[in-house]
Amino acid sequence: MSDYIFLFDLDSTMTKKEILPEISVLIGREKEIRAVTESTMKGEIPFEESFLKRVKILSQISVKTVNKLVSEIPLNEEIVRFMMENHDRCYVVTGNLDIWISGLMNKLGMMDHCLCSTARDDNDTVGEVLTIRNKYATAKSFKEPLVVIGDGDNDSEMAAQATIAIGYGGVRPIAPSLLNVIDYAFYDEDKCAAFLRGLL
Repeated sequence: MSDYIFLFDLDSTMTKKEILPEISVLIGREKEIRAVTESTMKGEIPFEESFLKRVKILSQISVKTVNKLVSEIPLNEEIVRFMMENHDRCYVVTGNLDIWISGLMNKLGMMDHCLCSTARDDNDTVGEVLTIRNKYATAKSFKEPLVVIGDGDNDSEMAAQATIAIGYGGVRPIAPSLLNVIDYAFYDEDKCAAFLRGLL
């Protein structure tokens, strides 16, 4: 049995959709949010800058409403099944806010292995953003050999720290910067999950 720790991106790796664009539909700002999200995934805008911009746009929506929407978002079931079956060795690493994704993480039993950004819930609205998850620093904090799975530009530095780096392009194209540092690319969920199981 290997001693790998598995670090998974959330959006378009665990989920079949990008979370923030899905939320933006509620207020008719989806084109604006999607444009910023795509620019971020391509590395055209720094993640922290774009994330705070997107949070500001979406902060007018009730936290409970967002949490419920995210908890019902469609998932890449085989990848998620692998994570749930190997809970102790799998972590979700995402820039998304804890107050938005806690319902989904609790449903999957992954809240205790979810490394995410944090914000204050002020009477059901997003208050101060307390921390923004740095994926590179998160990967560096592990001593064990890592398998990293993601799709976007903001996964690139995390992937560069991995023993095995995997790009998953089953939902959206793998970012060019990530393609430059990965060892394997998968565009089929079943094949990706089978490969992960082979690493156990």
